[in-house]
Amino acid sequence: MVVMWMVTGGAGYIGAHVVQAFLDEGMAVVVLDDLSSGHAEFVPEGVPLVRGSILDTPLVEAALREHGVDGVVHLAGFKYAGVSVQRPLHTYAQNVTGTAHLLEAMDAAGVRRIVFSSSAAVYGTPDVDLVTERTPTAPESPYGESKLIGEWLLRDAARATADDDAPLRHTSLRYFNVVGSGRPDLYDSSPHNLFPLVIEALLAGRTPRINGTDYPTPDGTCVRDYVHVADLARSHVVAARALEAGTSLEPVYNLGSGDGVSVREIMTTMADVTGIAFEPDVAPRRPGDPARIVASGELAARDLDWRMRHSLTEMARSAWEARRQA
Repeated sequence: MVVMWMVTGGAGYIGAHVVQAFLDEGMAVVVLDDLSSGHAEFVPEGVPLVRGSILDTPLVEAALREHGVDGVVHLAGFKYAGVSVQRPLHTYAQNVTGTAHLLEAMDAAGVRRIVFSSSAAVYGTPDVDLVTERTPTAPESPYGESKLIGEWLLRDAARATADDDAPLRHTSLRYFNVVGSGRPDLYDSSPHNLFPLVIEALLAGRTPRINGTDYPTPDGTCVRDYVHVADLARSHVVAARALEAGTSLEPVYNLGSGDGVSVREIMTTMADVTGIAFEPDVAPRRPGDPARIVASGELAARDLDWRMRHSLTEMARSAWEARRQA
């Protein structure tokens, strides 16, 4: 029997890599995307694309039924922490209301498996050097808050179906900066993420900039987890297969590097990879940006085959080459 998975947001940068990871494992997939930030050309030939919003419950339910979907990988949403401070209502509508509508459609269609794309932004600025799944959540932006609420929605929906013959089974994957490219035609087109901002500036002959150099970090710039998108996509597939098999999973996993990289280090690596020497401009801090967040990936390594398979140089080079070929 063929098991079909729906990837919401599957025409986006991360979503398209998840779709490709499913195909590489011989798994069937359908994409749901409103193309507000995704690209139809990112969806591989032969993969059905349902154009629509997760807020449209009847459309989502119809798509789930029509394609015989057995599980959902939920990546659709508004993903920009800084911008969410200026657009909180939009963020909540897309990420909270949208997830609630998706769960409603899944329940109506009898779909009881979901892998949720969460975020390390749920931790805010933790007072520990290395975040684990037991670190208290304290989001500092509407985006981080909306992702935490999304996790709660899954938890509560699972509780409500706990006594059913087929209860909702779920897990949430928390991660922060996803970079690089696993395919030469897939690139990050976000107007807010660091890698594409640096790359677009260099391609246009402009000087990339750093937002804030006065953070309490070794070089004054933000420190983050940077993980390769293909590594990330692989763990989504492993999580989906575990849910299929009835394997017990934790409610949340950090897909963390365990070793942070600063924004200034990213700039240096980009200059090395591109061969374009530059000294970045300095701009003020962005609201909603924590100084440091680095997560352990130990639990995910145990259960989801998670590990860092790419170096920072490989991440930067693959991102640069994919964008240049676009």
